Amino acid sequence: MHIGMVGLGRMGGNMAERLRAAGIEVTGYDANPQNSEVATLADLAAALPQPRRVVWVMVPAGAPTAAVLDELGRVLDEGDIVIEGGNSHFEADQTNAAKLAERGIGYVDVGVSGGVWGRENGYGLMAGGSDADIETLMPVFDALRPEGPREEGFVHVGPVGAGHYAKMVHNGIEYGLMQAYAEGYELLEARDDLVPDVGAVFTAWQRGTVVRSWLLDLMVRAITTDPGFEEISDWVDDSGEGRWTIEEAINSAVPLPVISAALFARFSSRQPSSPAMRAVAALRQQFGGHATKAAQQA
Repeated sequence: MHIGMVGLGRMGGNMAERLRAAGIEVTGYDANPQNSEVATLADLAAALPQPRRVVWVMVPAGAPTAAVLDELGRVLDEGDIVIEGGNSHFEADQTNAAKLAERGIGYVDVGVSGGVWGRENGYGLMAGGSDADIETLMPVFDALRPEGPREEGFVHVGPVGAGHYAKMVHNGIEYGLMQAYAEGYELLEARDDLVPDVGAVFTAWQRGTVVRSWLLDLMVRAITTDPGFEEISDWVDDSGEGRWTIEEAINSAVPLPVISAALFARFSSRQPSSPAMRAVAALRQQFGGHATKAAQQA
């Protein structure tokens, strides 16, 4: 099998290498000419065998993805398939699929989890699309997923949009898990008179405990690499999926207190000085005479 890969960054580049290691030929295109194997998307399309060319898109969600899909719609033909593997909103998938369908081009959305470790360990894949398109693409999915039972690393979630919907919820859960580990770390660190080595505690949790996980393994790795996290800022970004998860929860009247709190905790990390907490301190001083601290001078 021979497919095209658009976007050869940290995810797309590693995915291409894993596919090649499994015997699937890959021709890659990247906006950076130094990383690209062909000059244009038209050249990419021309390099792929017909009929039924397959192009996997791994570029940032939003305008970059839309621009790539628009151009692919002009250079691909009826019967070809586009896989959108970024973190697009599931409703955007449905719009994109409809546009490509006008040209007879199939569309499959795939939520991809595994990060920079996926090349070695395999990627968790959540796919949305027609049964026929998914069946055609199974050699690609089997090459990318982890070793072991297919159902433990790959799922055909449902129609177009379902793959990214599942990935959205996956990432919302991830927010909550990371926040829980982080808060536990801070509480342990606060009692250094009792717990002089927080890293040793997290390391001991890796086997046998009910909180063991790959995220815990990565937490241990992070602590070992930078004890005390002195080399990293406490500013935490969010890439959109957490917000979308909460929006969907509101629309469906599903309570998500943990995921919501984790997202708002990320917002608080971006405030060098919180106006809200200054207001709380002022109110406590007003009604109870509670002690306050003077603002630090810049």
